[in-house]
Amino acid sequence: MNTFKIVPLSKSFAQRIRTTMTDDFGGEVVEQLATGLGPCRVSLKPFERNVDKRLLLKHSPFEMENAYNQPGPVFINANDVEEYSDIYCFPPEIKANKKSFPLSLIGYSKAQQMVLSQLVGDADVDELIAEIFAENKNVEYLHARNAQACCFICKIERV
Repeated sequence: MNTFKIVPLSKSFAQRIRTTMTDDFGGEVVEQLATGLGPCRVSLKPFERNVDKRLLLKHSPFEMENAYNQPGPVFINANDVEEYSDIYCFPPEIKANKKSFPLSLIGYSKAQQMVLSQLVGDADVDELIAEIFAENKNVEYLHARNAQACCFICKIERV
C-alpha cells in the first residue's frame, strides 16, 4: 500500500520559467552548463556535468508566507523534460548516490510549521518516509532537501 507520493516541480511551472526567464520573486533566471548533478526539480534526475544546460532560479516550495518559508536556489533543466512519474518511490538515482545527494527530510504541519527534521544518512529513504508518516500524525507533508546545501529537492505528501 502506498503511504506517500513524490511531488516534483510541475512541467507547467518549468515552462513558465523557461518562457519568462523570471522567477516568482522577479529575479532573473540564469542559464548555465551543469557543473554539478543538481538534480532537475522537474524530472528529479541528476544533470550530466558539462553536457546538460540548466536554469538556476529562486524558488519557495511553500504555499503560505510565514517564518518557515525558505526560498532558495533550485535547478531545472533548460530543455523541456517530463515530470518525475514513479511518484510512489523516491527517485532511485538520488537515493542510490548518498555521497552526492545527502538527504534530510523536514516535516511540516497543516499550518506549515516545522515539526520534524530527520537526516536520512544510511537509512533507506522510502522506508524512512513511510515510518515518519506512520509515527507522526502531525506531519502533513515533507520536504526532501540536500543535507549539505540545504536546497529543496521535492515535496512528499501523504497518500
